[in-house]
Order: sequence, then C-alpha cells, then structure tokens
Amino acid sequence: MIDVTPRPAASPRIRRVLAHARLELTMLIRNGEQLLLTVVLPVGLLLVLTLTEIIDVGGATRVERLGLVVPSMFALAVLSTSFTALAIQTGFERRYGVLRRIGTTPLSRFDILSGKAIAVLAIEAAQVIALGVLGFALGWRPDPIGLLLVVPLVLLGSATLASLALLLAGVVRAEATLAVANLAYLVLASAGVVVPVAKAPSNVQPILDLLPSAALAESLRIATITGGVDWSLIAVLVMWGIVGSAAVGRWFRWD
Repeated sequence: MIDVTPRPAASPRIRRVLAHARLELTMLIRNGEQLLLTVVLPVGLLLVLTLTEIIDVGGATRVERLGLVVPSMFALAVLSTSFTALAIQTGFERRYGVLRRIGTTPLSRFDILSGKAIAVLAIEAAQVIALGVLGFALGWRPDPIGLLLVVPLVLLGSATLASLALLLAGVVRAEATLAVANLAYLVLASAGVVVPVAKAPSNVQPILDLLPSAALAESLRIATITGGVDWSLIAVLVMWGIVGSAAVGRWFRWD
C-alpha cells in the first residue's frame, strides 16, 4: 500500500533564505529611484570627476584623480545600497505590513535579515565590479594588495551602514524614513565620500573621520592607493556597527 499521508514541512533553511534573497533582489532592482542612486549616479560621478576638474578631488593628472575617485565611488555605492535603498524599502515594508505577513511564514527573523543581506551584497558586488571595470578602462591602476582589501572593507562598511538603515526603518515612519534616508545620503556623500576628507577645512576633518561613510571611503582610498590599512578608521566602522546592531536589536519594530 502507498502511504499518501500529507507531511507538510518547511523547506530547508538555506533554500528559504535564498528564495527570500531572490525576492528582495527583485524588488530592489525594480525600484527606479534606487537604480538611479545605485547605478547611474556613481557611474556618472566617476566620469565627471575623473575626466573634468569641475570639483577638486585632488590629484594633478587624470590617473591621480582616478586613484581617488574610483574607491570613493565604491563607498558611494555601498552607501546608496546598504543605507538609503535598504532603509527606504524596509520602512515601506513595515508600513504596509509586509514584514508582519512574512513573519507568518516559516521564515524566521534571522532568515528575513539574511535574505536582505544577500540581496544587498549581490547588488554591491555588481556595483563594485562595474565601477572597477570602468575605472580600469580609464586607466585606474590600484595597488594589488589594496585591491584585495576592497572586499573585507566593503563587507564591513556594508554591515555597518545596513545596521543604521534598519535602525532608521524600524523606528521612524515610512514617509519620514524616505525623507531622512535621502537627506542623509546627500549629506554623507558630500561629507568625505565623494570628495576626500583632506579637501575639507582642517577644523572639520576630525568630525568627518568619525562618520561611518567617510571612514569607509577613506579606508578604501588608503587601501587602493598604498595597500595599507588605517586601523583607526576600521575602529570607527566597527564601533558604529556595534552601536547600530545593538540599537536594532533593542528598538526595531516589525509592524
């Protein structure tokens, strides 16, 4: 006799997480506003800042400017995806009850966050590769060791900025999250990311070095130019990540 007794059960965790990551990735890609922030703006700025001298980013030649601009655009890409896009999407998911409904599925909160993380990292990998290829085509020649350091630095910066994005999305109303995330993007991008901290007034530089986005951008510039690591900047990213993660665990609201 054939046993046809139903045995309902959830899919294995890895399959659930990957399926959710695919959904998150699809939603991020379909958002036209976020595509502007994540693709068009970094590529456009890379070309403008490298091929023109409209904005003084440092460097007397195009090759020198490339050495500063390409890692800056890596940091801008991480800021746009891990912070702005993630905060806005999560904020509206909270408002419309999407997070609450997902919570009724076999997906745990850890699964949901893991899916979001994988989607964000997939987009950032594509951004960094595209910007790097464009930079190489224009004549960018980074330090080989520094090029390897880009991966852990992007991962650290992404985790730090994502924790702050989730904190914003989990505490503030969706409309306010949209406004604050976009405003913060403009402020942080202009505060040590697009233009190096060294070009800012000397009395402002110590403050900029304490911003996670500026610390990430400066770390990437140092790594790709010299092949070294500034551990004080790494400490800034780690501290922001710890504070952001603890705050998310304490105050994030799922509905």
